[in-house]
Amino acid sequence: MALQTNANQQSAAADQPSAPADAGRSERRRQAIIKAATEVFVRHGYLGATTDEVAARASVSKQTLYKHFADKQHLFAEVILDTTVQVVEGLSAAVASTLDDAHDVRQALRALADGFLSGLLQPDVVRLRRLVIAEADRFPEIGKAWFDRGFDRALVILGEAMRRLADRGLLHDLADPALAACQFAGLVMYLPMNQLMFAGTDALPPADQLNRIADSAVDVFLAAYGQALRTGITDRLRLLCSRSTHVTGDT
Repeated sequence: MALQTNANQQSAAADQPSAPADAGRSERRRQAIIKAATEVFVRHGYLGATTDEVAARASVSKQTLYKHFADKQHLFAEVILDTTVQVVEGLSAAVASTLDDAHDVRQALRALADGFLSGLLQPDVVRLRRLVIAEADRFPEIGKAWFDRGFDRALVILGEAMRRLADRGLLHDLADPALAACQFAGLVMYLPMNQLMFAGTDALPPADQLNRIADSAVDVFLAAYGQALRTGITDRLRLLCSRSTHVTGDT
């Protein structure tokens, strides 16, 4: 009898899903809902989106959707925060891979500019950015989260990497690394991002124009913070001092 009871208990335990398996399935459903919600919000905007369509796209019941997200507003917030995390992680990886071990600062900044352009000009990222701005008055906390955890956080990470470049002597006069990071990002992103924001995601500039923008951004940034300008100024000062010495000697 004891053996039979033990066997029955083992069989019942085998029939019951393990906690990790349950958690894994729950997370997969959650991610499926977020993915579907991103598509729906991007297509219809906040007001036009419905949880019915999200549930249908995610292949879950509305009961399951509401088990994970209390309402449409919470779902929208999660979509924005999830996208923000992905963007920041992508930019952080780009910064680490291009700047941390760089020896040629121009080449590294140029590669980083390409990473910014390819990551931030993705159609869904641009559409969600436009949607966050459109709903900023309705949901200011969501807009603030996009700014603080996305835009501002990415600039802090970039500024810290630039400070390390300055510590290695590859950048100069970097009194405010965060401001320098903002200036670099603005040089790279201002024109193409605004073009897409106002003219639609199909208005992406051609590759040759993006290359010119990136090249020019690096040139202007290094004119302010690069070693070449510092060396050039020093050479010109030496030349002026030399001329002054000759003039004084002649008189």
